[in-house]
Amino acid sequence: MNQYDVTVIGSGPGGYVAAIRCAQLGLKTALIEKYPTLGGTCLNVGCIPSKALLDSSEHYHNAHSVFAEHGIGLENLTVDMNRMIDRKAGVVKANVDGIVYLMKKNKIDVLTGVGSFVDKTHIIIAPTEGGEAQTIETKNVIIATGSKPTVLPFIAQDKERIITSTEALNIREVPKHMVVIGGGVIGLEMASIYARLGAKVSVVEFMDSLIPTMDRGLGKELKRVLGKIGIEFFMSHKVTGATRAGDVVTVTATNPKKEEVTFEGDYCLVAVGRAPYTAALNLEAAGIEMEERGRIKVDAHLQTNVPGIYAIGDVVRGAMLAHKAEEEGMFVAETIVGQKPHINYLLIPGVVYTWPEVAGVGYTEEQLKEQGKAYKVGSFPFKASGRARASGDTDGFVKVLADKTTDEILGVHMIGPRIADLIAEAVTAMEFRASAEDVARMSHAHPTYAEAM
Repeated sequence: MNQYDVTVIGSGPGGYVAAIRCAQLGLKTALIEKYPTLGGTCLNVGCIPSKALLDSSEHYHNAHSVFAEHGIGLENLTVDMNRMIDRKAGVVKANVDGIVYLMKKNKIDVLTGVGSFVDKTHIIIAPTEGGEAQTIETKNVIIATGSKPTVLPFIAQDKERIITSTEALNIREVPKHMVVIGGGVIGLEMASIYARLGAKVSVVEFMDSLIPTMDRGLGKELKRVLGKIGIEFFMSHKVTGATRAGDVVTVTATNPKKEEVTFEGDYCLVAVGRAPYTAALNLEAAGIEMEERGRIKVDAHLQTNVPGIYAIGDVVRGAMLAHKAEEEGMFVAETIVGQKPHINYLLIPGVVYTWPEVAGVGYTEEQLKEQGKAYKVGSFPFKASGRARASGDTDGFVKVLADKTTDEILGVHMIGPRIADLIAEAVTAMEFRASAEDVARMSHAHPTYAEAM
């Protein structure tokens, strides 16, 4: 029986980063993955493929709608969905191959199959494709099995016309009319892809604002801007069902007046969030306690109630973000060897990769009001930015929230061009507890988008 210092279950961003850090710290490490490819949801059916399609669709949208303004004339533009999807697959493969290389470089044993607990120190790996099961012994375990799309119990998803984000990444035609249930990050990114390619897109959202977990001003501006590319929004609508008849999907909902309304399309994307994935782990055999919403209960060190067993990423409390899982993977690896790592969860940024991009870090204005905190707010619109004016990206703004007395930056919320990268300046400043004046006195190159900060 093979013995390990650490066994990581799940090879997504949290899992593979944890495994690499454990190996770097001198621990004999195994990584269990049930799928034939490494990288988890993020690399295979999440962050990476969606960004590939977002970029491809943005190129087409610009060529179709923006190039003429720049004096560039094009005729007979077409969308080759097969080629676009194949390119996306190539991007995914390159990233996955990179993870395979890192496993070999760091001498991590990759075990393919479904891992489940026999007891707190033994794990059995059942192969998904033939072969015999094997059991390993391990001193520590890091559970990093991620999440899966949330299913609405009253909607039967056939994964052909009524789909999740996984299937939405592989549609080889431009939908005539895509109905998107959910106005969160995933729903809006998928809506953006297909709206740019010419599909009619209707977003049906239960709440009265988009991206409701972020600063409210961001959702308001994003709704306005995405409306300009033709996306229709139906806010405060409660979906009651979705049925398919041939190639037609009918979605029913109740509007704010409690009236029933219907939406007919050829695709319905259900994007109402994600749920922790712990199926087949046999957590009971190890005596691991759970908490609400199917999450694994952990302490401040991300250790479960069973000493030596940790959990990170989407299966524990907090935002379901790849970079949050990575931070936690590093944290646990360093904790196991006796170091004293730290994570400031307040300073883990959230990003939406629509165009314009959206990001936020720290407290929202709504949270500061709830706390009764005295604060100052400053906002700068991109329409006043020379760089944004030159590129034609004048939608959006940067908003900074600072303590009214000390001037310490408490939150930064942005919507505009290259925001996914620009938010890093805010995170850096806040990690060093900078004041708003500190950032204002920094020299920002001119002309840049970053000057808005």
